[in-house]
Amino acid sequence: MSVRVELGDRSYDIAIAPGALDRAGELLAPYAARGRFIVVTDKNIVPNQLYRLETSLTAAGIASAVEVLPAGESTKSWKMLERLTDALLAYGVERNDTIIALGGGVIGDLVGFAASILKRGCRFVQVPTTLLSQVDSSVGGKTAINSKAGKNLIGAFYQPAHVLIDPTTLDTLPPRELRAGYAEVIKYGLIDDADFFAWCEANGGRLLAGDPDARTHAITKSVEAKARIVGQDERETSGRRALLNLGHTFGHALEAETGFSDRLLHGEAVAAGMALAFRFSASLGLCPQEDADRVTAHIAAAGLPATLSAAGIDATGKALVAHMMHDKKMEGGQLPFLLARGIGQTYLEKKVDLAKVEAFLDAERG
Repeated sequence: MSVRVELGDRSYDIAIAPGALDRAGELLAPYAARGRFIVVTDKNIVPNQLYRLETSLTAAGIASAVEVLPAGESTKSWKMLERLTDALLAYGVERNDTIIALGGGVIGDLVGFAASILKRGCRFVQVPTTLLSQVDSSVGGKTAINSKAGKNLIGAFYQPAHVLIDPTTLDTLPPRELRAGYAEVIKYGLIDDADFFAWCEANGGRLLAGDPDARTHAITKSVEAKARIVGQDERETSGRRALLNLGHTFGHALEAETGFSDRLLHGEAVAAGMALAFRFSASLGLCPQEDADRVTAHIAAAGLPATLSAAGIDATGKALVAHMMHDKKMEGGQLPFLLARGIGQTYLEKKVDLAKVEAFLDAERG
């Protein structure tokens, strides 16, 4: 299966196939300038997926150098960006070389940003190994690191040359990481595809239990949706791409409250954020309560947090809104919110009374 991201002369393909990692040498050969790749990964990927990639590259006669970084959200930092760019320069990276980002969203975001600034732009390929990165962060060209002020505030739009997705990499993913990635799958149904959300309700359990067909279908549907939206609005200028941020305004505030730590994974924060967005929409009379209840029930059934308490959050509404004020989407002192008129009917609202958000969060806190 191949999905095309249509962006003119920066268009690229997303290849989705079980076992693709074991054919990476063959599939990625066109991008191997000077017959080599530089692979960037993290220590959690080394035992399972790095060997598969290196074996395939060697079989295809392609040399590789490997840079292994620490795992976790803290790797998306100035310190690790400096370490990575210094390492890439030491490897003698040229602008026509290709850097492979092998790992989850953290590695993909960091490598993509490093590639965007190194020698004013080097080529990179995404080989995502987590569900979250396969269905979301590896596609669309958003690259970034975090700062003390908030998440993803320092970055660039920089598209990969290719994305290679192998659903079998999910077989070794810890269950918690798999569930966190599933939150982003749910998101595509909630944005504008009520039928896909219904599919998730019926088949999400199979996906999480390891059914290969369910996983491949969910990844393909998600990638098709994101490719379509990115092709329409690459840099969020029309508001269409902003729909992909459903759950993220609430979610990033929850992540900030937990210090962007493993206390709350990004996908878990997005899950709670989507449930909050639907319940907030219902509290405003925008969304049927039964739709908000369905969203909350499915998120909880998937083993994801659907409430503040389930996410381990006991902060006041005022404290959480204060985190939101650092959101990169702030415009003219206003913070846009993704709200919903129902399942599959998400829209961007630029005039939300933050006092109502505070009151809602305090009520949610109980």
